[in-house]
Amino acid sequence: MISTKKLSFLFLFLIAQVTFLGAQSLSTYNFLKLDVDARSSSMAGSFVSIENDANSIFYNPAGLSTLTEKKASVGFFKYLLDINSGNVAYSQKYKDLGYFGVGIRYINYGSFDKYDEDLVNLGTFGANDIALSLGYANKYKDRFNFGANLKFIYSSYDEYNSSAVALDAGALVQLPEYMMSVGASLLNLGTQLKPYMDTRENLPLDLRLGISKRLEHLPLTVNAGFCRLADNYDKFFDRFKNIIIGGEFNINEFVDLRIGYNNQQRQDLKTGTSIGLAGFSAGLGIKYQERYRLDYSFNSLGKIGSTHRVNIGFNLN
Repeated sequence: MISTKKLSFLFLFLIAQVTFLGAQSLSTYNFLKLDVDARSSSMAGSFVSIENDANSIFYNPAGLSTLTEKKASVGFFKYLLDINSGNVAYSQKYKDLGYFGVGIRYINYGSFDKYDEDLVNLGTFGANDIALSLGYANKYKDRFNFGANLKFIYSSYDEYNSSAVALDAGALVQLPEYMMSVGASLLNLGTQLKPYMDTRENLPLDLRLGISKRLEHLPLTVNAGFCRLADNYDKFFDRFKNIIIGGEFNINEFVDLRIGYNNQQRQDLKTGTSIGLAGFSAGLGIKYQERYRLDYSFNSLGKIGSTHRVNIGFNLN
């Protein structure tokens, strides 16, 4: 007979996998494939080529060396099933050594009742995941930016826990004469140090490519790219269905409107003939006194529901 511990672990593991629709793969720590902050998620995660944002540490560490001042960001993420998440990012240049950053993302699945085989209540148990990223980035001849993160991951489901170490690496090329930037990153390249049970599992390796273009006669930046290019597919070109597109429209120097579309997520969340707004996202950014920024995002998961994120950004110079 399966032990109570194994039953509770398997139940919570199943809940975690269902939660991350749109991020399925034969891997663990799939929370790492969720978009992190409000600005990036409002543009469907098309963030690998974005400049001057501390949250680049979660998508492309090379973006840290495009920062023009010390920056920090603190955010909260309301997910499905009363699942809550938080994130913190900070980056600055240190003398002539380069740019250093730190990023933390945390997700709490809440409390669950635990029962034995006879349905006797044994109390409650909790579950959470956390990842700490330590980043470094620098420039080569002004245009070319490169960076890497060392990432530590810890996960706990009831009495089962796991840990891992991973590497993120990326590059970003700035083309100011074309008002354009191009980026690429490889995320979550690593291994489990301690598995949940007896078998080691793969980390959710993610290869991303992207381009950002500021339009010449319109205050609009268009971001387009691909994510999950490292996932396994029967046909090679199927991976390019993972296209993500985002736009940021500057209403004025204080207000930005954003919209995004994730093609693969829309297909993953299709239920029957109904699909609704699944895969679409939108958001708003408000700046105050050049030192503070409030970002909000809304992401539709179709009939399953929707998610909301809020971030507060700080320029610390």
